[in-house]
Amino acid sequence: MQDQYNHKVIEPAVQKMWEDNKSFEVTEDPDKEKYYCLSMFPYPSGKLHMGHVRNYTIGDVISRFQRMQGKNVLQPMGWDAFGLPAENAAIKNNVPPAEWTDSNVAEMGAQLKTMGFAYDWTRELATCKPDYYRWEQWFFLKLFEKGLVYRKKATVNWDPVDNTVLANEQVVDGRGWRSGAVVEQREIDQWFLKITAYADELLDDVRKLENWPQQVRTMQENWIGRSEGVELEFGLENSEETLSVFTTRPDTLMGVSYLAVAPQHPLATRAAVESPELTDFIEECKNMKATEAEMATMEKKGFATGLSAIHPITGESVPIWVANFVLMSYGSGAVMAVPGHDERDWEFAKKYDLPIKQVITSANETIANSIKIEEGAFTEKGVLIDSGDFTGLTSEEALDGIAEFLQEAKKGRKTINYRLRDWGVSRQRYWGCPIPIIYCDDCGAVAVPDDDLPVELPTDIVFDESGSSPIKKMPEFYETSCPKCGKAATRETDTFDTFFESSWYYARFTGPDNDKSMLDERADYWLPVDQYVGGIEHAVLHLLYARFFNKLMRDEGLIECDEPFTNLLTQGMVLADTYYIDGETGGQEWIAPKDVTIERSEKGKVLKITDNQGREVQTDGMSKMSKSKNNGVDPAELIEKYGADTLRVFSMFAAPPDQSMEWSDAGVEGANRFIKRLWRQVSVHLAANPPAKEFEVDELTDAQEELRRKVYNTLKKVTDDMSRRYTFNTAIAANMELINELSKFKDNSEQGQAIRHEALEKIVLMLSPIMPHVAQELWVNLGNEGAVMEELWPELDESALEQSKIQMMIQLNGKLRGKVDVDVDADDATVEALALENENVKRFLEDATLRKVIVVKGRLVNIVAN
Repeated sequence: MQDQYNHKVIEPAVQKMWEDNKSFEVTEDPDKEKYYCLSMFPYPSGKLHMGHVRNYTIGDVISRFQRMQGKNVLQPMGWDAFGLPAENAAIKNNVPPAEWTDSNVAEMGAQLKTMGFAYDWTRELATCKPDYYRWEQWFFLKLFEKGLVYRKKATVNWDPVDNTVLANEQVVDGRGWRSGAVVEQREIDQWFLKITAYADELLDDVRKLENWPQQVRTMQENWIGRSEGVELEFGLENSEETLSVFTTRPDTLMGVSYLAVAPQHPLATRAAVESPELTDFIEECKNMKATEAEMATMEKKGFATGLSAIHPITGESVPIWVANFVLMSYGSGAVMAVPGHDERDWEFAKKYDLPIKQVITSANETIANSIKIEEGAFTEKGVLIDSGDFTGLTSEEALDGIAEFLQEAKKGRKTINYRLRDWGVSRQRYWGCPIPIIYCDDCGAVAVPDDDLPVELPTDIVFDESGSSPIKKMPEFYETSCPKCGKAATRETDTFDTFFESSWYYARFTGPDNDKSMLDERADYWLPVDQYVGGIEHAVLHLLYARFFNKLMRDEGLIECDEPFTNLLTQGMVLADTYYIDGETGGQEWIAPKDVTIERSEKGKVLKITDNQGREVQTDGMSKMSKSKNNGVDPAELIEKYGADTLRVFSMFAAPPDQSMEWSDAGVEGANRFIKRLWRQVSVHLAANPPAKEFEVDELTDAQEELRRKVYNTLKKVTDDMSRRYTFNTAIAANMELINELSKFKDNSEQGQAIRHEALEKIVLMLSPIMPHVAQELWVNLGNEGAVMEELWPELDESALEQSKIQMMIQLNGKLRGKVDVDVDADDATVEALALENENVKRFLEDATLRKVIVVKGRLVNIVAN
């Protein structure tokens, strides 16, 4: 065995052994329990950063541990390869996106292999390859046949920098989730998937996700947003038309003082014809924030349309306003405003001097008397007042009463509404999967025949200065004939939202070599994924879409499971270890991490970092690792200097997986020292000539028994840390403590050598999922054959945990004065006597009077004296 640990020799040799032995290739085995571990596949940016290292090490540790449980483990890897970053990079570097992506895939694949991840590379896939997206085109057309796909004009979120449409979920704080540009509102033809048809099931099945973080489950429930209420019709004055609104508070209907419509609403457009000022206001609204969360905090603005509606119960005239806080994409694009009982409506009414009526009061007289509607809205439910025939009803009673009245009058009905909206999947960019639709003047939108799939994206392209999609200017791509009538027709030039590809890749990994069907029977062997690892920022994007796709594939008969991921681990971010504030006169004031507060949006994005004085804090650019941003660090230099195992140990030791990890150069060096220390322990042990491996349990000394007890107590804790708690940091810490104890064990007898050998083997086995290269080398050097990864997790020797003696603390008047070793089954009188015989205790009792001795079984002896 080499005296010094040399990762440059060890790691390539171990990785070659894995490759030669095809160690990570796996096939279906009905006689073994399967375990499918998957980390969210990366966008091929070309470089690994520490966010990648941490995320994929977490998944690899879990996979290797489960393999040691005797399970048939699948851990695949692939590439989320379509999307705007590749397109933008191609424009910048004047190289086709396909060429740029292929180069990055090769580079990142090589980097991942240097980390020693146990991936089955035979299953590697890239979403930009026709053999992958051919099947999502096929599946899209199956949904098209079922009526779960449709095309319509819609007001969309337009990213003016990336020149594409964004789904609501991709708008973060009013800006594009990739570009950061302020999102505009535009009307454009779009393809939609009817995710709303699955809203109830998606919501109901959240309760099945017992092993998902509660935060993610809550975020999904809130995004789907099921609410019960009443849909009602306001007539329009001097018109046969009606204006539909939905409300969850029909009890406040008698307090309506105005209606508000979205700037894109047809009534707003109609009114603007006669009003240049309203036209200007609508234009201004196009550049305003686009999400509900942002609208809740922004300044409320509006403009009177000059139109009026008719109250469905009182018949009173109700003015109609255009308001910037109403979204056309939610409900009907119109809301009834009750300023007396809604804070937003109250704020708007005050600003524009609109009436404020109180129609709800509290059933509690004291609270009722304190309500001052002119000072703020009363938003609680209660009892109706000034509400005609409904006065005196509770809010709950009014829900039924008013709904029944409206239904009889054919002006409304009870209904259920959802915050969730159908998923717009069209994107006006080039680097994506072509939507397999042909437009014919006579036949309309026609599906591309199965035999003509895939519709391949041309890869030999050149971008012009506009940066727009080149295929929109390529007649050789879009000119075609109608599959139905044979006449000249035009191919769709929009591409799919890239979340389309990532919504089903986990299933394709089960049979990526199948060129006959999207999925086969192997999918039902492996699915659902047992452990999924990824970021919290995907809670209402990828994870919701993947759940939706899983149900679509189930209903198509492709798979059997209802949900795609049984267990979900959302790893924390990699944070910088330094924060700073720019000084007023230059320079920087450095802030300690413990004095920093990180504020995040409901989707997990970092919004602001402040210090304990409320000042905004900057970081060195590593505060969040994200594939959509040009940040992160390439760990290749660290691998070269310290080795992959050092990075693996550091990234697992720095924090529990679900918490943010602070980057620290000192932490990396510490991880490297730990590995070297273990290496030296083994090297010194093997220097014995030869080290004994067998021992007699009945002949162990107290010190030998104590070391074995520590070994198996450590194993018991680490097993729990690895299998249940996923606290790999404490698993490493427990082994560090054990190694410390082992270094104090100086028994070089044959028995002592054998005990030390057992301890070292157990340490190597326990750490092998975390530092597999050095574990393999040490395993062989300790006299074992084969691969350590093929070993089963060590069994707990319960007999080694048994103790004949325990150590108890002795306190005198609350202060520690000594320790005493006693038999485990010693009675209180024996323990008391031994404690009082302690020399240090006797010294303190010389001039004192003993008052009381209290024995706390197995823990301490408390002596009271004065």
